[in-house]
Amino acid sequence: MKFKSGFVTILGRPNVGKSTLVNKLAGEKIAIMSDKPQTTRNAIKCILTGKDYQIIFIDTPGIHKPKHKLGQYMVKSATGTIGEVDAVLFVVEAGDKEIGAGDKFILEQLKNSRIPVILVINKIDTVKKEEILPIINRFKDVFGFYSVIPVSALQGDGIDIVIEEIKGILTEGPKFFPEEMITDQPERVIVAEIIREKALHLLEEEVPHGVAVEVTSMKERDGRDMMDIQAVIYCEKDSHKPIIIGKKGSMLKEIGRLARFDIEAFLSSKVFLELWVKVKKDWKDNDLVLKTLFNNFKG
Repeated sequence: MKFKSGFVTILGRPNVGKSTLVNKLAGEKIAIMSDKPQTTRNAIKCILTGKDYQIIFIDTPGIHKPKHKLGQYMVKSATGTIGEVDAVLFVVEAGDKEIGAGDKFILEQLKNSRIPVILVINKIDTVKKEEILPIINRFKDVFGFYSVIPVSALQGDGIDIVIEEIKGILTEGPKFFPEEMITDQPERVIVAEIIREKALHLLEEEVPHGVAVEVTSMKERDGRDMMDIQAVIYCEKDSHKPIIIGKKGSMLKEIGRLARFDIEAFLSSKVFLELWVKVKKDWKDNDLVLKTLFNNFKG
């Protein structure tokens, strides 16, 4: 039996459900999810290993018009993966009535790549069946896709078809990662992302995009099945700090409570989580801060 392996990047505009798709494909929660755009900031590798194949998915930030250095980094992180993979999943939303500027920009990047591109039409559970075919035709008129697959990442519909289609593209290759490994990201990064996800869910609209999380300490407690974790939530404005902390610390406690639940599931260990809030003004345009938070950031 030949063993197949390869890398697949997932591209799309912000908020089309790329991270939900990645988590369903992997069968594990690796990428954080939110209904707010530009939730994903790094290109995160997610590993799916079967009996005769290994697919390494790269979940990328949504491609958008950047407004600061963080935004430039996110777009570069997404488009930079195109030339390094065996296939591309281009994710669009079933509810879109036309091909927007963001989708056209991505297709332009893909035009000269010669890499098989699978169009994944996500969120088909939100539209009527008869609305799907016109969407397919609209995109097929402007680009030569390898195949087109309608899915509902949220409900898991069409996920098996996506995997089978990718397997058809892959060629014989090595097992790049141990089969029990589901991501190449260090535990600290995943833990920081889980905390940020809870902040995204709980905070008001004007706060989340100015929020970053750094895990400053992770230590196993001697003789106990317990991990002590300390993390800092950074915000851009002095006015945001009391909002994140909440009245008598209520918001920070709730962020910590929800984060701890997911972190314990991820680490398979009890967790004692301590959170602090610090103001770092204009951190999204500060090369030094970005390099601290994103090891592969280049200003």
